[in-house]
Amino acid sequence: MTSTSPAAERTTADLAAFVASLSSEDVPEDALRLAERAVLDTVGVTLAGAGDDAGEIAAAALSDGDGTATVLGRDESLPLADTVFANATAGHALDFDDVALAAMDGHPSVPMVPALLAVGEREGASGSELLTAFVAGFETQNYLSRPISPGHYEGGWHATSTIGVFGAAAAVSRLLELSPERAEHALAIAASMPAGLKRNFGSTTKPIHAGQAARSGTTAALLAAEGATADPSAVDGEGGFFDLYCGDERPNFGRLPALGTRWSLLEDGIDVKKYPCCYYTHAAIYAASELADAHGLEAGTIDEVAVTASQGAADALEYDDPDTGLEAKFSMPFLIASAIAREHVDLAAFDAEQLDEPAVQFVRERVRLTVDDELPYDSNEARVEITARDGETYERTQRRPPGTHDEPLSDDELHEKFRMCAERAPGTVDVDGAVESLDSLRTVSDVRTLLERL
Repeated sequence: MTSTSPAAERTTADLAAFVASLSSEDVPEDALRLAERAVLDTVGVTLAGAGDDAGEIAAAALSDGDGTATVLGRDESLPLADTVFANATAGHALDFDDVALAAMDGHPSVPMVPALLAVGEREGASGSELLTAFVAGFETQNYLSRPISPGHYEGGWHATSTIGVFGAAAAVSRLLELSPERAEHALAIAASMPAGLKRNFGSTTKPIHAGQAARSGTTAALLAAEGATADPSAVDGEGGFFDLYCGDERPNFGRLPALGTRWSLLEDGIDVKKYPCCYYTHAAIYAASELADAHGLEAGTIDEVAVTASQGAADALEYDDPDTGLEAKFSMPFLIASAIAREHVDLAAFDAEQLDEPAVQFVRERVRLTVDDELPYDSNEARVEITARDGETYERTQRRPPGTHDEPLSDDELHEKFRMCAERAPGTVDVDGAVESLDSLRTVSDVRTLLERL
């Protein structure tokens, strides 16, 4: 192990002070609006995920005891920590939740929103308090991921879980109004909890990573609130989180942003998913869809589809011939085939009866993925070249997926996505009321009134 860098000596203390002191007045208006949209989107995908295999399993595994915390979309309640786990697992079950690859190589909202809703329900927190806590957690995830990204992710860790646990701990610490000292202990407690392997992508364990991160981060904050302690250098000291999780390169503390001055939520932002699958496929899906629409291409007209993407995409997308809907979310051939043969990639694309649909299979067998070594490892850029059976070739390079921070989905598109997701919830949802409350969350005086609609 190397000794602690001087630049890292107060990393956790400075971060804890920021979390503990943050108020809604400190947060730029645009950042609060982005947080509001993120909560709306995360709640929506959680409602849909509640009826998916992973969501069903998480709720069923914990259903022995009733509680007072609301399980979204299921007309039931569980103890607080179990609710956080079940909701966060459901929120990541469909791989439809938002991402922040520019900041942290992961899904930032899903470990935090279920934690904040459950604790906010217990505390009777306002929507404004929840949004401020969300911002604290998001900035924490960015702050702690920067010194070790992208090596951390390249090394096999699932950052949604390993970084997300700190986001949940910070967000709940802010909501509970912990002192700087106790917030520092919460982060240091969380440093003993990061886990989640990319090896489990394509299985129900991947969404469970989000569940465990949310529950562990919540637990860390609740323990700190009761006086639990941890080594103050557990994050940034020798043998701490940075040392153990940095990958092949040493942590770069020169990348630490200025807390409260540089707002990651505004500069790096959150990318909202248009398609319910691995984000590395989104640029290619969009490019293939645009080419098919522009040139009237259908399944039977396709001779070959060549997709070129980054090494990060190739590492994540290992299922050329998926057997399950979960595997299909990490299959470039299947997703490109769905985009062309079905004309869209929606939640229904991963239903069992769609996997063997003849037109989709016809195109899937003609899709090949290659790596462009000149692209950065974690680039989302993709080039799609479609060769038709008549010999014509059509090509499009898509540098960014739809729905990025710089080119976001419109409010109408976001609401449409929420409604599509809410329709798949196994329980009763007041969809119109939920959209209205979530879209103006900062005006909600008690989040319990919102949860009554979910």
